[in-house]
Amino acid sequence: MSIDIDNFLETVSTLIKGKDVPVVDLIAVQTKDPFKVLVATILSARTKDEATAKASKKLFKIAPDRKSLDLLSEEQIVKLIYPVGFYRNKARYLKKLPSALENFKGEIPDTIEELITLPGVGRKTANLVVSVAFQKPAICVDTHVHRIVNIWKYVETDTPFKTEMALRKKLPKQYWITVNSILVAFGQSICRPISPHCDICDLKSNCPQNGVRPRKVPGQKRNKSQPLKFISWNVNGIRALEKKGFKDILPDLDADVIGIQETKAQPDQLSEDLKNIPGYTSYWHSAEKKGYSGVAFYTRLPPLAVHEGLGDEEFDREGRVLTLEFGRYYLINIYFPNSGDKLKRLDFKLRFNDTLLSFAQKLGQEKEVILCGDFNVAHKEIDLKNPKNNIKNAGFTPEERSWMDNFIEAGFTDTFRIYNQEPDQYSWWSYRFNARAKNVGWRIDYFCVNQAARENVQNASILQEIIGSDHCPVQLEYLAR
Repeated sequence: MSIDIDNFLETVSTLIKGKDVPVVDLIAVQTKDPFKVLVATILSARTKDEATAKASKKLFKIAPDRKSLDLLSEEQIVKLIYPVGFYRNKARYLKKLPSALENFKGEIPDTIEELITLPGVGRKTANLVVSVAFQKPAICVDTHVHRIVNIWKYVETDTPFKTEMALRKKLPKQYWITVNSILVAFGQSICRPISPHCDICDLKSNCPQNGVRPRKVPGQKRNKSQPLKFISWNVNGIRALEKKGFKDILPDLDADVIGIQETKAQPDQLSEDLKNIPGYTSYWHSAEKKGYSGVAFYTRLPPLAVHEGLGDEEFDREGRVLTLEFGRYYLINIYFPNSGDKLKRLDFKLRFNDTLLSFAQKLGQEKEVILCGDFNVAHKEIDLKNPKNNIKNAGFTPEERSWMDNFIEAGFTDTFRIYNQEPDQYSWWSYRFNARAKNVGWRIDYFCVNQAARENVQNASILQEIIGSDHCPVQLEYLAR
């Protein structure tokens, strides 16, 4: 199916009229200043536009140009740009920027080759600055552009870089400058990464919808022949994620049940907004220790029962396991212990693992069993970027991997590997060294099922485009017969 790209982009341009334009484009229109466009683009990486706009305004009030930026300390920059994503890394890049610009006589260069020599500037940022700040032909490919042109099957690529190269060969030059702003606005409003609003899109009759699962139309009852959608996400602090818009993110995920781990919150620390998100009922199991561990569920489906813990006080005081019981299956949400610095908790973790396995096997004698959560282990070498350097580190020790082998041999299936055998598929990245942008990560978040549940698994995936934590969500599509 070959699409008419002129018609598609013209249709999208009409659809997004009145929608918010990307903040970098807005800054370009308002200031016509390449310095501000460059800085705002650096700030915008993996950050919502609202946060970028606020941070840019605060920063530009104090440092509107290269010389004034050079007068700020790195810590001052941190305070001005917080809470944009990876703000400490970005502050470090911005602190280095004035001296790096001395190689270009203090001016912002207008070529991709020169821009990518600057701290914190990759091809996406360079292309955006060239096109937006200098109005020169360049194709900025962010996650929205990469995703949407592949949904349309206009290109068939697996990385943003390959998409850029393919578009350079195929996309008419008249769209090079505008394609990013058009598709970003479209991707944020209608063709969303999760549960796109295909029902209100004027392209729906012609769009290939490659790899798309449209949202459930509001007010429309679920077709029981369609699979349920389950999501698991280590949020690394639910109160911190609340400030980043969790209440708005969760409905967009359009999941039937969402299991979250590492909530780091006691019941009395939860806001009413967190406990009562429209359309969902929430259940929480917290650690005795404040600011530590904790698991929770948000569910549209009413459970028959909710079970806290494993029945073992040693582990249950840490709030690591919460189980929902439904008619045909159990859904177990687990935050496995980390083996810790110098593996000081390895023995504790292995005892927890064995207790958890016995718990799941016992439930499996009654019903189908689905397990989700942060297992805190990369099972195979394919599941992390640098296996040889991590053999003795927490999460990749022989003991932890051996337990995972035993878990699989006991009849449980790692659902993601049913559908995807490719490397570089990760669900956690360190906050250090710009690891997520470089995709230097680990796959430690799983959906696993017992043998009785295996035939009902319809798909499993990693939602790397969802930000807000050092983990991204993982997803299971499950047919509850």
